[in-house]
Amino acid sequence: MQTQGIKKIVLAYSGGLDTSAIIPWLKENYGCEVVAFVANVGQDPEDLVGVEGKALQSGASECHVVDLREEFISDYVYPVLQTGALYEGTYLLGTSMARPIIAKAQVELALKVGADAVCHGATGKGNDQVRFESTYAALAPQLKVVAPWREWDLRSREALLAYLKERNIPTTATLEKIYSRDENAWHISTEGGVLESPWNASNKDCWVWTTDPLEAPDQPEQVTVKVEKGQVVAVNGEALTPFGCLEKLNVLGAKHGVGRIDIVENRLVGMKSRGCYETPGGTIMVNALRAVEQLVLDRDSYKWREQLGLEMSYVVYDGRWFTPLRKSLQASAESLAEEVNGEVVLQLYKGQVSAIQKKSENSLYSEEFATFGEDEVYDHSHAGGFIRLYSLSSRIRALKEQK
Repeated sequence: MQTQGIKKIVLAYSGGLDTSAIIPWLKENYGCEVVAFVANVGQDPEDLVGVEGKALQSGASECHVVDLREEFISDYVYPVLQTGALYEGTYLLGTSMARPIIAKAQVELALKVGADAVCHGATGKGNDQVRFESTYAALAPQLKVVAPWREWDLRSREALLAYLKERNIPTTATLEKIYSRDENAWHISTEGGVLESPWNASNKDCWVWTTDPLEAPDQPEQVTVKVEKGQVVAVNGEALTPFGCLEKLNVLGAKHGVGRIDIVENRLVGMKSRGCYETPGGTIMVNALRAVEQLVLDRDSYKWREQLGLEMSYVVYDGRWFTPLRKSLQASAESLAEEVNGEVVLQLYKGQVSAIQKKSENSLYSEEFATFGEDEVYDHSHAGGFIRLYSLSSRIRALKEQK
């Protein structure tokens, strides 16, 4: 533990058990002033009620609550959507995309209040420690970093509660909480509890936002989504901000049980973890964007976009947001998205999203060429020469083997 030269620390504070204990721990072990920083990225408003008072009661000298919701969706989520990034094929990167904007705003506050260091409550087992600290390094390498979970000897929920009780610091946390959750406007994740064994099926307590698909409405519902340059700009004919579009689609998707995944993923630090993730509005957005791309992008462009998405999923998951590689991938995706404009009607039904109608002024789909009926634009005889040249290398190899 290097406490020398640290007089003021800005802590990424949530008001939960861990960060409530971190404030007094920092004061006792570093002998410094602690400024609490709370990022509003669209979590449950109840979590923000009284959060400033909580931080001050825990020993913080100040508490700053910063509203990042619009910026989070427009500047972090939407750019990633353009690339089509899905980590390991299913995860829509809800926690991963939120960390760089939180850490960036934390650094900005640290520089503003003249802090010597920044601190986070991420454990030494997870990905978030890397995401936070990579952002700190990229934006303010002069700031010292304090990570209590890698230093202190408080190793359990019981120990943290006892620590706070000894210091007469109030907390609403209890021993009964068995799940670890992360929530923002884009998604909510649930880990721990019964999910720690992959042989245990998830139960109703593992899902927070969405209706069980088995209990969702028996009648499907349709929603119309407008896309411009690879971004959702309107829902059911109403033009909205990116955050506004997401809010509206979250309500519709959650109602129909859309956006649930139960996965085991590979963490950056080398272990596997299991989680139940809910991304209702985001799942609808992804389906809408893919539907327009199917009309607009030619085969090689679509393939390249898929490759961009694969690479971007690892870049974002691994916390490399503020890097030249991320900017380069983004620039390529933005170029491809220039003509990704259109309108899609999606049907929501018992956990499923289906694009049932799609149109675009830039569509490459031609009924004249695609028809199974008689047409006057396509000469079938041309295909023979194409196939002969396309398979030429195979023909040469076979002739050589015959000799």
